[in-house]
Amino acid sequence: MLNYKQLHHFWAVARAGGIVRAAERSGLAPQTLSGQIASLETDLGVNLFKRQGRGLELTETGRMVLDYAEEIFRLGSELEEALRSRATGRTVPFRVGIADVVPKAIAWLLLAPSLDLPDPMRIVCREGKFDALLGELAIHKLDVVLADSPLPPNMGVRGFSHALGESTIGFYAAPELAASLQDDFPAQLNGAPLLLPGVEASVRGPLLRWIEAAGLHPRIVGEFDDSALMRAFAEAGAGIFPSASLVGEQLCRQSGLVLLGDASGVTETYYAISVERRLTHPAVRAISDAAREKTKFG
Repeated sequence: MLNYKQLHHFWAVARAGGIVRAAERSGLAPQTLSGQIASLETDLGVNLFKRQGRGLELTETGRMVLDYAEEIFRLGSELEEALRSRATGRTVPFRVGIADVVPKAIAWLLLAPSLDLPDPMRIVCREGKFDALLGELAIHKLDVVLADSPLPPNMGVRGFSHALGESTIGFYAAPELAASLQDDFPAQLNGAPLLLPGVEASVRGPLLRWIEAAGLHPRIVGEFDDSALMRAFAEAGAGIFPSASLVGEQLCRQSGLVLLGDASGVTETYYAISVERRLTHPAVRAISDAAREKTKFG
């Protein structure tokens, strides 16, 4: 059976960058740490470190073991925090990063199941650029990141993408603008002012390809990284606004926008990105389980 005390000593040495530095931080003798790591290597039947000059460098296997150790001891810290919170009656924080291209209404629908848990959660939401949020996730400042695309393979951040669901895309306009358009959808997009999500939005490319394939030539009057700002421009009548059909009824009811039609075949998928291969945070599990029941939003 894996000796977690030895694993913890390995983890401490790997994070400190050497046995002497880890010994200074822990108060243990270097010989003790060295002996513990040697015992762990013997038990596992692998070499975790190799000599590099006067120092130590992780082997490829050592880097893999470190990844698992990071996850094991992070979960241990979360368990301690959850138990302390329960014992003192404090709510457990649920730290969520929301990519700014994800519509606020979609973020709410995804997060809503976490509010129905038996143990109360305190949601801490941070909105920002996808790359910056992934950096915070990597150093465990966030429990999960909600995004419209999976983790890019070239990011250099260890994480796992969990698909939550998808939605078709509709085009919406303020009543005055909708009334001024000629022809039926989609021909009415020709020459009409169009608002587009910014280059970081995963749905932008499919939308442009759909427009080109349909032979349409709208006037692009604005591009927005922030979906809420794009919606505000649409409500003011500045242009036609593409949005997830999942929240279309809400757009029409609350903002008075009019649905012109759907971009056939264009969908937007939403992801929960975590550092865990298997989801363990109760709030993240609640979000994932609720999404799986729906499988497809709209």
